[in-house]
Amino acid sequence: MVELKVKTRPIGATAVVGRLGHPQVTSETNGQVDVVTGASEQGFNPLDLMFSSLAACLVLSGRIAASKLGILDRLAEVRAHVTGEKAEGGPSRITRFIVKLTVEGDLSPLEKTEIAHMAEDICTVSNTLKGSPEFSVEIG
Repeated sequence: MVELKVKTRPIGATAVVGRLGHPQVTSETNGQVDVVTGASEQGFNPLDLMFSSLAACLVLSGRIAASKLGILDRLAEVRAHVTGEKAEGGPSRITRFIVKLTVEGDLSPLEKTEIAHMAEDICTVSNTLKGSPEFSVEIG
């Protein structure tokens, strides 16, 4: 029997902001993103980062799904556009995620649909957002 070795990746992020300026976010693997706060500033704001995480997870999960189905060789592209609706009253939150998932390639409509549904089931971010994860906040 072949034993599969799964290499885990460190996960997490640290955000820092001073009295003035914009937050800077650093991942556990040293990736960095500057966060914008103005409505007309180009770049990622915190909500964009959340939507980006969901979009990226869904497209990666779509590729995994195609591989599991044995049709990766016919997959050309998986594209996800994610936005949402903010709550009108407090607390400030997104009440609805709007996802458009497009699967391109030499695939039947049924195969494209199967990839899309499997991607949603595989994606850690979508599974987390659908649940009610606990928060553990330490004051330091």
